Amino acid sequence: MKKYSRKFKEVIKIIDQNKLYNINEACMLIKQTRTAQFNESIDLSIVSRANPKYSNQMIRGAVTLPNGTGNLVKILVFASGVKKDEAINAGASVVGDDELIQKIKNGYLDFNKTVATPDMMNKVSKVAKILGPKGLMPNMKLGTITNNISQIVKDLKHGRIEYKTDKSGIIHCLVGKISFSEDKIEENIRVLFKSIIQNKPNSIKGNLLKKVFISLTMGPSIKLNLMKFLS
Repeated sequence: MKKYSRKFKEVIKIIDQNKLYNINEACMLIKQTRTAQFNESIDLSIVSRANPKYSNQMIRGAVTLPNGTGNLVKILVFASGVKKDEAINAGASVVGDDELIQKIKNGYLDFNKTVATPDMMNKVSKVAKILGPKGLMPNMKLGTITNNISQIVKDLKHGRIEYKTDKSGIIHCLVGKISFSEDKIEENIRVLFKSIIQNKPNSIKGNLLKKVFISLTMGPSIKLNLMKFLS
């Protein structure tokens, strides 16, 4: 049986487990559920009606959160020539081509976002088995394989996140930090949900969402009211 800390047991008492909270209520309440001393992340767990058995029901997309995530973004860009200079000028953390691929083969993974120009993908495929399992492989559908290097690097630095359903049909997303104001948390969540709804597969009939929970890294979850969620 999982053991909870004294602080966790105290904060869970302020949440009505039988209530569906409106988004503004939840954003205010979550600030009261802090149990850690560090700047905890605010996470959203979205239970969808997608059936993970069918590939045509995969929900996947990317969106730039207006207030960012609060996390430090280290962007690695596979590029050469003028595109290499473009990536550096846009603020990429690491930029390179052959030597960078060799560095990754040798164990370098000090980055959390990757971008590549289309002409680099044959070379990048050599480290696909390393990047793929960690969710770091550039992807055309998500816009991280592109010649518009400057724009994608700027978007990633300013809070662009990727999302997709897992094997249980659930989407897990970081939407901010406990240090964010309630308005900023709410704005991020609304923008995220607008994107998810827009990316609803045609193969999923009826309502896309079943349940949505918001929580801190070390805190209890709060269930949101879907009827008024996008109001």
